Amino acid sequence: MTKSELIDRLAERRGLPRKTAEQVVNVIFGAMKESLVDGGRIEIRGFGSFKVRHYKGYVGRNPMTGQPQEVAPKRMPVFKVSKNLKAQLNDDLQ
Repeated sequence: MTKSELIDRLAERRGLPRKTAEQVVNVIFGAMKESLVDGGRIEIRGFGSFKVRHYKGYVGRNPMTGQPQEVAPKRMPVFKVSKNLKAQLNDDLQ
């Protein structure tokens, strides 16, 4: 599902104008982004959680040339699926 499809589904299910649904989705995603940028954690019960993982810098290797290359430290968002959603996804496999 794309962001546009999410907006369309919200507008359809709630009877909202598409512009209003788009604003709602943008506010939600904006708040989630702000929380992660601030180092926070997002937990959506029954769906999963997002958190920021910190990676140290290291010396890597350029696969094209084989030369050592410095890789800077970074922060990456990580998603962990909830047990409930994982169970729902795998129910039909049993």
